[in-house]
Amino acid sequence: MKRRRPTRPVRATSTAFAGFQFPSEVILLAVGWYLRYGLSYRDLEELLAERGVEVDHVTLYRWVQRFTPLIIDAARPRRHAVRDRWFIDETYVKVAGPGGTCTAP
Repeated sequence: MKRRRPTRPVRATSTAFAGFQFPSEVILLAVGWYLRYGLSYRDLEELLAERGVEVDHVTLYRWVQRFTPLIIDAARPRRHAVRDRWFIDETYVKVAGPGGTCTAP
């Protein structure tokens, strides 16, 4: 079994994108499309090529591996908190005795 190198944590700063050939907007767009729509790396490569961005599918794989934690950490504060109270609007159940029918709108 091949051992994997531990990945370095990615910070949500501009230094996270330092040294990359492509702008951060292109990298985040590609990774976002991959995560949101479940595209293959080759499909993603074709979509970017149609928009004038020539990038290899292996590079896209590396971007996803490196920048997914960055996107997860950035999205975490925007999650809704789960509350202990739930509200239900306009719901009723009518039960007509034993063996009766249940109706709900």
